[in-house]
Amino acid sequence: MKISVELTLTPLQDDFEPVIIKFIKKLRASNLKVLENPLSTQVYGDYDEVMRLLTTEIKESFQLIENGLIYIKIVKSDRHDYEPNF
Repeated sequence: MKISVELTLTPLQDDFEPVIIKFIKKLRASNLKVLENPLSTQVYGDYDEVMRLLTTEIKESFQLIENGLIYIKIVKSDRHDYEPNF
């Protein structure tokens, strides 16, 4: 089953950029489709593969920060090629 996931990692501390950059670089190093914009990162691929990667990388990121949160949206389909038609 293919999924699309939108993530926003928000460390609640000063000097937050290194943690976010490391998180995104780890996602990029996977064989999954990863797209970024200034507000979030999207990951596309097989459910089991995406969730396995996110479980590992979210845990590692949380270990690097004192306090933080992550917003996650999951859509059951691969939407990486979506373009609005309006």
